[in-house]
Amino acid sequence: MNTIHVDVVSAEESIFSGEARFVALPGEAGELGIYPRHTPLITRIRPGAVRIEKADGTEEFVFVAGGLLEVQPNCVTVLSDTAIRGKDLDEAKATAAKALAEEALKNAKNDIDIAMAQSELAVMAAQIAALRKYRQKK
Repeated sequence: MNTIHVDVVSAEESIFSGEARFVALPGEAGELGIYPRHTPLITRIRPGAVRIEKADGTEEFVFVAGGLLEVQPNCVTVLSDTAIRGKDLDEAKATAAKALAEEALKNAKNDIDIAMAQSELAVMAAQIAALRKYRQKK
């Protein structure tokens, strides 16, 4: 069976390392699907869910808050400042953080504050969407 080695790494720890049949994740220009022997690629990724179909057929979900993707024919590396295993996502915390970001956006007084609030809001919305997608697959 053809597999590809996948590493998902946050600034704090290795979130996933193992063999996979397929990886799907949110690329900057749209959803990316990666199979073994994929053409080499380096690109930015958007906040969202990384879906890993492991060699045994089970799936692993990881939320990433954006980052970088490197693809080599036999290896995929996802680097993200923030990466959270699907099973560790907390909808209540994400919803509360989204509400805080919405409030910050409403109260923003300059372009920098607006940009920071919009960025945080996008990440929290993506995290909630990833959590819901993860729950549907369970």
